[in-house]
Amino acid sequence: MRPLSADPRYPAAPPARGPAAAPRAFGPAKLQKPMRRSAPPSRLAFRLERLWLTPFVRLVTRVGVPVFCVTLGLGLWLGNPDRRAELVEQYQILRTEIQNRPEFRLSTLSVEGASAEVEGAVRALLPVGLPASRFAIDLDSYRAAIRRLDAVESVIIVVQSGGTLDVRVTERVPVILWRTARGIEMLDATGHRTAALTRRDARPDLPLIAGEGADRAVPEALAILAAARPILPRARGLVRVGERRWDLVLDRGQRILLPEENPVRAVERTLALDSAEDLLARDFTRLDLRSEARPTIRLSAAALTALQDARALSTSAKASP
Repeated sequence: MRPLSADPRYPAAPPARGPAAAPRAFGPAKLQKPMRRSAPPSRLAFRLERLWLTPFVRLVTRVGVPVFCVTLGLGLWLGNPDRRAELVEQYQILRTEIQNRPEFRLSTLSVEGASAEVEGAVRALLPVGLPASRFAIDLDSYRAAIRRLDAVESVIIVVQSGGTLDVRVTERVPVILWRTARGIEMLDATGHRTAALTRRDARPDLPLIAGEGADRAVPEALAILAAARPILPRARGLVRVGERRWDLVLDRGQRILLPEENPVRAVERTLALDSAEDLLARDFTRLDLRSEARPTIRLSAAALTALQDARALSTSAKASP
């Protein structure tokens, strides 16, 4: 057995320093109270807590329930017919007061860019008399009514400060006359009707076209007339034939039958022949250019008789010794 004394091979541990080295007080140990465990949540509480963590349930609870309550309250309050009638009446009174304020009142109508006839029509189309509230005039309907005028190409309506309704009109420019069974109508460069005439001499500066469907070929007619500028003093007009080609009508009962395709080139060829051989000065009734390979000419009765007599004289002169 080893002695109870300390062994020199195992030196004693150095004494601890600091507060931890304070001598241990001996005495009776204090009894600690055992920790109480909280009661586990019930199954219903656990499910309700998990349900509350669902985003949809939180949204319904925070937004849906208040909205439902407010809607239900309004529905119950508006369920009374007297309350509804009173609410509508108050709304109408408030609306009328706002619309009749001076800053919304229109007192004058200004029409720019229109002739006297169009200006009168524009003023007559105004649905209410002035002065009137800005809200009493449906500007879209008023603009559409002005656009339906034949002479109007475009219109801009602006409400100016000071109570002025400014209507800026762009009129169609007539460039040609179209003779129909109903009378004479003026057309613009696109073939749109601008106005009607009772007499041809009311606009002698405009060329004349005729025939069914001539209004749908106004650009081509203008191109033909531009090419035939040297003979325009003799031209009586253009006639649309079969809604597919034109006849150029000249004075002295002469008519040039233009082809369906490239009528401008046919007119240019005719002018070239006239410049070289004085073609249009001859006595003919029809110059048929519908076939580019074989143009034909029909002489008048007097010219044909004169030609036959000349041939007879030539034949008799050759037959005589």
